[in-house]
Amino acid sequence: MRNSRMITPVRLLAALVPALAALALLLCACSVSAQSPTPAYRNPALTVDARVADLLGRMTLEEKVGQLMLWDARGDLSFINTRQAGSILHILGAGIDRAMDLAAKNRLAIPLLVGEDGIHGHSFWKGSTIFPTQLGLAASWNPELFEQVGRVTAEEMAPTGIHWTFSPVLCLTRDLRWGRTGETFGEDPYLIGEFGAALIRGYQGKGLDDPTAVLATAKHYAGYSETQGGRDASEADISRRKLRSYFLPPFERAARAGAMTFMTGYQSMDGVPSTVNHWLLTDVLKNEWGFRGVLVTDWDNVGRLVYEQKVAKTYADAAIMALRAGNDIIMTTPQFYEGALEAVRSGRLAESEIDAPVRRLLALKFRMGLFENPRRPDLAKAAVETARPDHRAVNLTAARQSLVLLQNNGVLPLDPAKVKSIAVVGPNADDDLQQLGDWSLGSPQHPPEAGKQPREKTTTVLDGIRALAPAGSSVRHERGCSIVDDDLSGIPAAVAAAQASDVIVAVVGDHLKFIGEEHSTATLELQGGQVALLDALEKTGKPMIVVLVNSKPLVLPPSAKRAAAVLEGFNSGMEGGRALAEALLGQLNPSGKLTISIPVHVGQQPVFYSQVRGQHGDRYADLTQVPLFPFGHGLSYTRYRYSNLRLAAPTLARGQAAAVSVDVENIGQRAGDEIVQVYVTDVVTSVTWVNKALKGFARVHLEPGEKKTVQVGLPWEAFQIVDAEGRSAVEPGEFEVLVGPSSRDRDLLKATLRAE
Repeated sequence: MRNSRMITPVRLLAALVPALAALALLLCACSVSAQSPTPAYRNPALTVDARVADLLGRMTLEEKVGQLMLWDARGDLSFINTRQAGSILHILGAGIDRAMDLAAKNRLAIPLLVGEDGIHGHSFWKGSTIFPTQLGLAASWNPELFEQVGRVTAEEMAPTGIHWTFSPVLCLTRDLRWGRTGETFGEDPYLIGEFGAALIRGYQGKGLDDPTAVLATAKHYAGYSETQGGRDASEADISRRKLRSYFLPPFERAARAGAMTFMTGYQSMDGVPSTVNHWLLTDVLKNEWGFRGVLVTDWDNVGRLVYEQKVAKTYADAAIMALRAGNDIIMTTPQFYEGALEAVRSGRLAESEIDAPVRRLLALKFRMGLFENPRRPDLAKAAVETARPDHRAVNLTAARQSLVLLQNNGVLPLDPAKVKSIAVVGPNADDDLQQLGDWSLGSPQHPPEAGKQPREKTTTVLDGIRALAPAGSSVRHERGCSIVDDDLSGIPAAVAAAQASDVIVAVVGDHLKFIGEEHSTATLELQGGQVALLDALEKTGKPMIVVLVNSKPLVLPPSAKRAAAVLEGFNSGMEGGRALAEALLGQLNPSGKLTISIPVHVGQQPVFYSQVRGQHGDRYADLTQVPLFPFGHGLSYTRYRYSNLRLAAPTLARGQAAAVSVDVENIGQRAGDEIVQVYVTDVVTSVTWVNKALKGFARVHLEPGEKKTVQVGLPWEAFQIVDAEGRSAVEPGEFEVLVGPSSRDRDLLKATLRAE
């Protein structure tokens, strides 16, 4: 009997047919592949969604995880190939070219996104334009100027190969001891939102495909500045209602203004680190506000979940927490790579949870056009951009408008007929590093071997006075003392210079050692030998003008409070010395106004103007609660009179805007710019609310004797409070509209309005 399993020729042929067919298909596919067109993701004619879908479908898990990582690129760059890095930071010039070459060799050749800290200019590029720091620039109250500053910064960053700046800071200043106070725009949510939106517009230019633009970053989202004792990154005790009332509005404004990246804060709130706060990152930012950009952690925030905040046991745990909260890019946590892979391979994290942030990042890169033009460095163009006279002109305007005249007994402007000799003394009179401030070459963010900005690019106060002093006058200079130690040996020489001069310009303030990230201070007093120096100078009997070069408000000693004049310059950038000299010598009429209150003593913390009503009494038992110089304060060499405050209508219908008008007259002898401030008080509220809140402002230029009617519109939202349920609402009832030159009650005219 024939074996039924015997293979006959017919059966052999039948068995081989499927295999032969498969081989034919394989050969066909190889032939087509060899002749196939460019992959779909490389086709710029396709939609972004189509390109993202095609590329994502080709990526391995390792490539996806690599895209989510933002690496510190100082040192060995091998991670670009071994970890398929998506983004890098802290790399400049030719180094970016090398990094981009390595990325181009990866299997899919996905371009890098290159970020850097361009905080008040292209901070770490030698020779770039360094502007006043945010707190200094804020004193201009000029959003148009902010936009120009952002535009100049982007134009100088882009040709060096940078795509992305980690600015603006939208933190709300509370405790002035916090080391990062100078990075903020001050204490008012409305102003922070306006200034941040203007800077974002400047950075991002005409759009994502603008080769002269850089991505803006709204940071630190959110509540990072509500510290305990001023300590950096401490637990922030903020309820969701309080977040919505004060800390979130500037960020919502930034999202509406088109900021394409947000950065999380270091701190935790109610036990939850910001980096893993799903409500904050996903429910509010992405779902409620409709944010469609990418969210990046701050420096090693995912790592801190393990070793600092200790809410995650392993890096796999931390990766899961960070991704599920809504983060898209993980900054400088190398262990995230293996942690995320382990989480997926163990089944604890779905690969689709990796796909979602990768999709957002790839969409951003496609929209920027980086696959067609990775925007490599063009160092010849960069040299041209940083040397542009119009950039320096914007910087000089910024320095001029940032100056705040705090007090003046009439000594300023100096009369050249009476002042033939000037003693310029103090540790910050000729210190370019302290004038530039934090986030510039020479500051702690980069090692000393990185160098500093070229000295000739910065005009110090001494430089400015020497350059502009009237012909025939003399300028004497002595440092006097140190800020970082108590050495008083230089005071006698400073006193001798003062005694031999007609007027003293004492330039004091703070030092990089006492400002910035991880550099909070326990006190606000002048450090080192500065108080002793001012006391000694006062005893000479010569008129003393105190010039402050500082990152944040400081407590002034009695000798400074009794000075003939006090000028606040903050960290005024490369042109600060020129602007200060112009103001001293009468070539410039100061117009700046404080966006932060200056306390009498450190125990007043927090001293911001918009306090919640309900405190018993209005002072401490031993000391005042009133600031030395309040929010909105700033003097001029002329005087302004406010009158005839009026509203277009006495009632406000739902959804309607209020039109406010006031007459402002220059009753002095010099032309000047005044900043008209409009505050709102909700008289009776369903929950406790602030005594007043800034809701509008306007700059107005007035010639001597000139009067103008200034009009400010207040949208319906200007009258909102946040109720007990965390909802924003305008409650029917009576409101006061307050208008004047500062937040002081005695400076404000009042009109009443009823909302229906």
